[in-house]
Amino acid sequence: MDYSDVPRRDILCIDNRSFFASVECVKRGLDPLTTFLVVMSHADRPGGLVLAATPKMKEVFKIKTGSRRFELPDDPRIWIVPPRMKLYLKVNQMIQQIFLRYVPPKFLRPFSIDECFLDVTGSHALFGSTQEIAQRIQRDILEELRLHVTIGIGDNLLLAKLALDNAAKKSDNGLAEWRYENIQETVWQIPKLTDFVGIGERMARRLYGLNIYSIFELSQASPNLLKYKLGVMGTELFYHAHGMDFSRIDEKYVPSEKSFGKSQILERDYDNPSEVAIVIREMTEEIAMRLREAYLDTASVYLSVGYSKYSVLKGFRKQLKIQPTNSSRTLVDNILTIFWEHVTEEPIRSLSISCGTLTPKKGLQLNLFEPPEKSLQQQQLDRTIDQIRKRYGFQAMMHASSLAEGATGLKRSSYVGGHQG
Repeated sequence: MDYSDVPRRDILCIDNRSFFASVECVKRGLDPLTTFLVVMSHADRPGGLVLAATPKMKEVFKIKTGSRRFELPDDPRIWIVPPRMKLYLKVNQMIQQIFLRYVPPKFLRPFSIDECFLDVTGSHALFGSTQEIAQRIQRDILEELRLHVTIGIGDNLLLAKLALDNAAKKSDNGLAEWRYENIQETVWQIPKLTDFVGIGERMARRLYGLNIYSIFELSQASPNLLKYKLGVMGTELFYHAHGMDFSRIDEKYVPSEKSFGKSQILERDYDNPSEVAIVIREMTEEIAMRLREAYLDTASVYLSVGYSKYSVLKGFRKQLKIQPTNSSRTLVDNILTIFWEHVTEEPIRSLSISCGTLTPKKGLQLNLFEPPEKSLQQQQLDRTIDQIRKRYGFQAMMHASSLAEGATGLKRSSYVGGHQG
């Protein structure tokens, strides 16, 4: 592969190591690298979920994000603390302010709360080489916030991310640099397909079906075969296997199709479907409010219901095409229609609702089975409720059913990122 004409940038992919857990250690005067600590939601229950774990927890006890309370050993050295999302968001803002010392805002792209991309191509005159900038950022964050970061360096976003995930996190100094010149010694040596950005278990199985079992084999496959079998994604994977990625941090990506959604893992198994219907109403009304804020209508709604892990069935996911709308009442009615048509007697543990096929709001959609003034009144009511909720919070205007057994809206209205602040 000839890289002579391929654009090159100096990209940093920065990861705040075990971010939630590290912040909790620092707030307690503990060393994030030597302390045994987990951030856990609902730690009073056997099914409590680990949201973050310190490096020592991962190394010694093999506890990681997604582990459950019952998997934790009974060891007095282990700290179990609840999540504080407002604190993590505040610290994240402090970290981003450090990044902005080295790049203008347009060359900074947050990837998640604990990961970020920086394009430092234009920063060398002020701050030195790419390696020197990376080391300065590490030092600033450690000295000012007592947090450790690892950094992948590459000619593009893809190589920087691969360097971070496959090398920097394992290196002694927390740095790794992957360039076009060493693709054969770096990218092609990634041991598993699923260790590569953009390849999950499902895509890996499709590649196995083509007798492709490694990134090297992917790089040597026929581009035409990959495109024929996998579509546009196949062509993209071929180029990615050669380390090529033409996306830029300063170019805003606008997806051609998007959806609004909300998901929730219930705090217990719900045996009564009427209680689940209350939660569905609460979730749908929040999505409807977001649609109205964006002046969008939806023409397709989706409901996914997951049953208890003790159930013999997994659950169901169903879609319904509807007339374009952003009316709370209409969306609730349609999603509940899906629910009541397909729900069984199995206990329910998770819900996911989304609205797709989005189009700009063009006007009032009249209902043929009711007078126009009633449709107008409903629209005005939705807008009034939205204004109250924006000013005083979602809990300021809720259905009486949200006080009933099983409802979660009132409690979750005070959460940040799905967790207690």
